[in-house]
Amino acid sequence: QVQLVESGGGLVQPGGSLTLSCAASGFTLDYYAIGWFRQAPGKEREGVSCFSRGDGPSYYADSVKGRFTFSRDNAKNTVYLQMNGLKPEDTAVYYCATELATLCTGSFYYGGRGYDYWGQGTQVTVSS
Repeated sequence: QVQLVESGGGLVQPGGSLTLSCAASGFTLDYYAIGWFRQAPGKEREGVSCFSRGDGPSYYADSVKGRFTFSRDNAKNTVYLQMNGLKPEDTAVYYCATELATLCTGSFYYGGRGYDYWGQGTQVTVSS
């Protein structure tokens, strides 16, 4: 059974950092593209970052480039999203997801429509 579980969210002051984790079970994360998405209150879900398998293409939303970094720990079957320089506009519920494809697809730019498997989400709040 495919399952994704996010953790690491919380309350942080502007300019602070958080690292989100996404632990997978039922499949091997390293074989597939994984996306991070977020949804703020009253807004549509948007793609934050997507990394393909191996040397495939990767993407960051313009709003997070230079501040957020995706990484994988294959031994733990876990991916991470390191978030630095957090801003109040980064406040949202963050999700990891996969469509069990090896490459990131255009679905990333449509809020992950077509992604089949989602975690439960973790709340990130950036506020002073």
